[in-house]
Amino acid sequence: MSQATKRKHVAREVLDERVVPSPRQRIVRVLGTPGNNLHEVETAEGARFLVSMPPKFRRHIWIKRGDFLLVDPIEEGEKVKAEMRLVLFRDHVRFLQRQGLWPEAFTPRDEQSPQPGDPAGEDSAGELFVNTNRAGAGDEDTDDTDEEDTDDTDTVADSEDKHVDTGDGGAQDTRCP
Repeated sequence: MSQATKRKHVAREVLDERVVPSPRQRIVRVLGTPGNNLHEVETAEGARFLVSMPPKFRRHIWIKRGDFLLVDPIEEGEKVKAEMRLVLFRDHVRFLQRQGLWPEAFTPRDEQSPQPGDPAGEDSAGELFVNTNRAGAGDEDTDDTDEEDTDDTDTVADSEDKHVDTGDGGAQDTRCP
């Protein structure tokens, strides 16, 4: 089987498959990737351990911090206690939530207590991209109502750089105080 064909089949399996976890399988959240095809994960109960990525996913599927995985436990492992079975994308998460199989600990705070009469649709807040590779992403307060100097003439003059030709082919930067 060629690499392109293998990639196509793996991608189709990951995207199209609707999996209901068996009693042994667990849903976990990725905390980091220490390397060597291992991923540090956390269960809904708060237990942390390493998960291995099987060879069929390597070079075809990328996992980042905050992603959710469906894993199978490994009995003989001391540090590596599970093997990745499936990467759970947004559609998989919604399917599991509708089935009532999604762990309550992984439900975002916004979805745990919906406000009645909220005009925003279900998908409007979830469609915005949040970079989960940054520690504390989304925790920052973006309220820009602090008192600031809004004098446009000062900000324009301060931000402009003047270049002076020195005559020897180089330029010298001078800034206005």
